[in-house]
Amino acid sequence: MEQIRYISLNSTSPYHNLAAEEYLLQQTKDNVFMLWQNANTIVIGRHQNTAAEINQEYVESHHVNVIRRQTGGGAVFHDIGNLNFSFIQNIEPGNKGIDFLKYLQPIVDALRSLGVPAEFSGRNDLVIDGKKISGNAMMFYENRVLEHGTLLFASQMTDISNALKVDPTKFQDKAVKSVRSRVTNISEHLPHPMTVSEFREYLMNFIMKQNQMSDLQNLTNEEEAIVNQLAKQKYETWEWNYGKSPDYSMNKKIRTKGGTVQVIADIRDGHLRDLQFYGDFFGEKDPQELINQLIGIRLDKTALATALANININDYFHNVTHEDIVNLLTL
Repeated sequence: MEQIRYISLNSTSPYHNLAAEEYLLQQTKDNVFMLWQNANTIVIGRHQNTAAEINQEYVESHHVNVIRRQTGGGAVFHDIGNLNFSFIQNIEPGNKGIDFLKYLQPIVDALRSLGVPAEFSGRNDLVIDGKKISGNAMMFYENRVLEHGTLLFASQMTDISNALKVDPTKFQDKAVKSVRSRVTNISEHLPHPMTVSEFREYLMNFIMKQNQMSDLQNLTNEEEAIVNQLAKQKYETWEWNYGKSPDYSMNKKIRTKGGTVQVIADIRDGHLRDLQFYGDFFGEKDPQELINQLIGIRLDKTALATALANININDYFHNVTHEDIVNLLTL
């Protein structure tokens, strides 16, 4: 039987945890089973448009982390009530068939051993009575595979709903869109109460016993240093989490004290490439002058606020504030 590293990450930082996953997949040859949890975080699929998947206003006001993962699929919300698992394995050259059930069966077995009637459903989900408890994704790197998923144990459903509530009319793009499903928490289906920490320990022990293993490992100090550097250089950056979004168009409208202002814009690599303003506002100067100064600006609040700082917005939109324009372009 091949040796497996069993790792339980102590960090609740999504930047650290996804960096650890990438490191273990790409820079080691180890077979790995890993458990981890993230503090409040939206995790965006590899091919998704971040802006079209998140409720930016809710994210900012509730200090929700936003991060892009390596794998495809849809956006998910993580909190401490959600447990994440990762299988990383070596595979034979040419053996790259996508088989979620191979990795999810041990998870189903563990849940059923607790009296939870979990079952595999559809392409890559686990459900209880038709309600989703786990979404999964997979990717290949050279002759290795990563399969990872969520386990909704005691997540705050209101937070999930609010963080991922986006007006679909605001964005037009060809990016992969998330499919919202009815969800439930595993804790609601347990015959006997259990905390998420107890569940995490139970699941790890169950998987280890299935493979007749008993050694639980942490990352070494050397590995932690590599992971922390990767987190800083990649997973914490705006360029990865927002700038990697596919090109898209935005059509948004707000009401201000100076009237209605609408923007239609094209965004490429997370930067404004073309935009026009419409509305019933008044102004002394042609908004095209303002547009010329905004082309090429990174589409986030800090960059836009800096670009507008020395511009008199009232010249273009009477009784409209800098904050109005920033919110128009980012929320």
